[in-house]
Amino acid sequence: MADKIEVSGFRHFFRTEIGSVQATGTIDLSIKAGEFVTLVGPSGCGKTTLLKAIAGFLTPSEGNILCDGIPVRGPGRERGVVFQELAILPWRTVRRNIGHGLEIARVPKAEREATVARLIGLMGLGGFEDRYPHELSGGMRQRVAVARTWAADPEVILMDEPFAAVDAMTRLTLQEELGRLCAATRKTVFFITHSVDEAVFLADRVLVMTRRPGTIKAELEIPRSASGGRDWDSFTSDPLMQKIAGDVMHLVHAERV
Repeated sequence: MADKIEVSGFRHFFRTEIGSVQATGTIDLSIKAGEFVTLVGPSGCGKTTLLKAIAGFLTPSEGNILCDGIPVRGPGRERGVVFQELAILPWRTVRRNIGHGLEIARVPKAEREATVARLIGLMGLGGFEDRYPHELSGGMRQRVAVARTWAADPEVILMDEPFAAVDAMTRLTLQEELGRLCAATRKTVFFITHSVDEAVFLADRVLVMTRRPGTIKAELEIPRSASGGRDWDSFTSDPLMQKIAGDVMHLVHAERV
């Protein structure tokens, strides 16, 4: 597979009233087309800074970021972003929230409705199509946010702790649904999380960062089933998966201050 995202010599500094603060060390990484890569590391190590730079929301102090070999100079339709904070429109129903970007792009109605219906099915939103955000649980609203990003059909999905604000049981369900969605669409995904189990469960490859200024200290390949999917019962009963999760935990724990 070709590299979809290439990051080389990336370093970033923030200017503050007391001077320059180094957010990251030097980071080099690549993400192949169709690969699901997760990133874990201590709070404040620069994970979100790196994701925002890949998204085009900030310009790196040093280094280069390429998407399909083209320098990233700002946000682009080929890169969709899902943040922890919900970004859905309170005055639109589930169906119309998911189809919002397609309406803006003037996608024909029949094609738009087919795309929205497929994502409603994949994200477990059936029966809630005509509900408004205030009528939904936090987990359901986050499903809508994920589906809306996928509906725009970006080639790369960037996700910054999208499930951190929901309860533990809902989070497990969302992770399984995201796994199914990725298996069905084969998008390139870069996913930030503080949860080691979440990182290992979802990923083809896990990257571990050091404490600030963060660099990539390790990467671990995660074996996947032939179908590409996973479920939590299998994950928790698989000795190899539990060993990998333990290895990642050890790497992250070593970075505690």
